[in-house]
Amino acid sequence: MPASSKLQTIIILALFVVGMLPLFYFVTVETGIAQAASGEISEEPPSGDPFERFVENVAFGTKEKLTFDINYGFINAGSATMEVARLIEYENRPCYQVVTTARSNSFFSTFFKVEDRVESIIDAIGLFSWRFEKNLREGGYKADRMYTFDQRNGVVHYQNDTIPVPPFVQDALSILYYTRTQDLQVGKSLHLENFTDGKQFSLEVKVLKKEVIKVEAGTFQCIVVEPLMQSVGVFKHQGNLKVWMTDDRLKMPVLMKSKVLVGSISAELTDYQLGEIESF
Repeated sequence: MPASSKLQTIIILALFVVGMLPLFYFVTVETGIAQAASGEISEEPPSGDPFERFVENVAFGTKEKLTFDINYGFINAGSATMEVARLIEYENRPCYQVVTTARSNSFFSTFFKVEDRVESIIDAIGLFSWRFEKNLREGGYKADRMYTFDQRNGVVHYQNDTIPVPPFVQDALSILYYTRTQDLQVGKSLHLENFTDGKQFSLEVKVLKKEVIKVEAGTFQCIVVEPLMQSVGVFKHQGNLKVWMTDDRLKMPVLMKSKVLVGSISAELTDYQLGEIESF
């Protein structure tokens, strides 16, 4: 393969992850089935009524904004932001409007421009998804998706389909914010239900260890989690994605690493603005 083709392949790999950054946390890694561990962290029994669930949240609030550099090895490919933009009313409920963006830098944009936006409307009391939208612009590729969650009736309206889902199902972005509110303990797992692009599946988030991490935004005592997708098949345990979250009430993501065919992609926190914690 010519050197130029190899470089292009690397760039596309890097920018693919940049483009998928809003989904990188828990839903883009195919790691096969993950069996429940004996020390799993269980959610409360689902009632099916979204108005009955209250999740205490001292982790994030409106105006929180996290900024990341996206790197392939030592090569910077672009940047991304995650922002709890505002508190709105949706379905007669107080909700967080969470917006993430991913953009290639000026160098990479000359031959492969990425400009993506993803939005999630998250119930501020029960911390589950009401609406998810993504607009991807990656080179010549364009994709727009929007689906709504009818949490009262346990279905998702996706394209022309109405798909049954479990109570309190999460989207690809809301699942991170819910996880941030949970008591994560090393050696235990959190099991969640997720719906992404027409598919509903279970997800195990394994809590691996604690570790001190230094990034541009500072030095942080972190807890390391590893998301594992559940699917039909033989047991796999590849561990392609790891997320370092601050080991405090914020559980702010400061570093993400995902292995690719050659090397790894990372998202490193460069700046942050804390949000205002609301009471409900």
